Amino acid sequence: MYRGFWYAQALDQDCHLAPSLKGNEQADVCIIGGGFLGLWSSIRLKMAHPEWRIVIIERDRCGSGASGRNGGIATNWWAKYLSVMSICGEKEARRICEAAESAIDEIGSFCAEHGIDAQYRKDGWIWTASNQRQVDSWKVLTESLAKHGVNPFSPLTREEVRRRTGSARMMGGIFDPNAATVQPAMLARGLRRVALKLGVVIYEKSPLTTLERSEKPIVHTEHGSVQANKVVVAMNAWGAQFPELRRMIAVMSSDMVATAPVKERLDQIGFSGGECITDSRTVLNYYRNTPDGRIVFGKPLGKFAFAGKIGDLYERPTPAVDKVTEEMRSFYPQLSDVPIVSSWTGPIDRAMKGLPNFGQLGGHPNIVFGIGFSGNGVGTTVFASRIIKSLVENANDEWSNCGLVNQKMKLFPIEPFRFIGAHLVRDALVRKESLEDRNLDASALTSKLASLAPAGYVPAQKK
Repeated sequence: MYRGFWYAQALDQDCHLAPSLKGNEQADVCIIGGGFLGLWSSIRLKMAHPEWRIVIIERDRCGSGASGRNGGIATNWWAKYLSVMSICGEKEARRICEAAESAIDEIGSFCAEHGIDAQYRKDGWIWTASNQRQVDSWKVLTESLAKHGVNPFSPLTREEVRRRTGSARMMGGIFDPNAATVQPAMLARGLRRVALKLGVVIYEKSPLTTLERSEKPIVHTEHGSVQANKVVVAMNAWGAQFPELRRMIAVMSSDMVATAPVKERLDQIGFSGGECITDSRTVLNYYRNTPDGRIVFGKPLGKFAFAGKIGDLYERPTPAVDKVTEEMRSFYPQLSDVPIVSSWTGPIDRAMKGLPNFGQLGGHPNIVFGIGFSGNGVGTTVFASRIIKSLVENANDEWSNCGLVNQKMKLFPIEPFRFIGAHLVRDALVRKESLEDRNLDASALTSKLASLAPAGYVPAQKK
């Protein structure tokens, strides 16, 4: 399987493979999926209940899915405040956003405590305008945050943004100090090591074949099974195989490229800090540098999975490598001679409001799920694992009762309308935002189609 630069780098440090599941086993908790949500949840549950037998089954290697292939950007949820508030009200939205904010420091402290070299840098997030139409697109959000006394963002002038990013394309921006970057695959492998040390049992190369929804659910793989008191579905986009979850998400790719290391040149142009950077598109440009001086740049320009069937759709270099590279070079034309050394793609479980949902699968009291992280799982899964833990424990607390549990979500259409519509909307967004780069208006039809897109960071795009 092709995982790109991040995972190849992580396997240089840790190539150990856990055994595959063979035979029939019993467990207190069986977690399906060895990505960030599954690993954080297993650690939190095992720390609280050291006597429990907790088993993870993973289709490939832990972290080899979306968790180890993303941009390594850990932002908090204040940018999503208006969407969260529309679901659960101001008081609960504030509590959830505070929890998401605390997750950033928790990643850093956890890595320090357990000796995980995940290249953690808490240098903040620069949210930019990369064309004139994007300037102040965040204003309705920051004004609402300020009204409620929780605004973490500080304004940056055009000159400040250009100086800190090294890109003359920037037209303005705001800065949130409470965000971080990590090498995501190395973080996943570090979490895996800690989970094993705590006594969590991990089976790799053991993909789920069927989930038997008996009173004590049974997780079946090709060569074995686990009967458990509780099962956790922590499969990211692969969770679309379950009918109850399929219409909660659209499975789409995000596509990334990495340059050769050119640290001295990045330092010369001012792109020397560890900030994560995004602009204000819906088809988002997101990027950062690495400690050794690479630019890692991403954009969701790739493929949609029909009916949530992933197969090997994302197990290759990104088919959008030329478009993503062209976009990156539009920000850094002075680095046009720096070669691209790796490209890859991975699936995103995109929810309509960009927020995850949690609950019991099909109402089964012993099968818990979390899905819909929408490409923002690095930090989100840290506090999401608290929700999973409470649901597994049947707790009656602030996490099992939080506003993200059993949401009345706006669902995507059935197939083939979702697949066709996804392409129409995505292509309209790309056209519209390309025209806006030239300060031109899109047609009424293009604008209407673009308005149907799921929520991004920019408040004007939220539904």
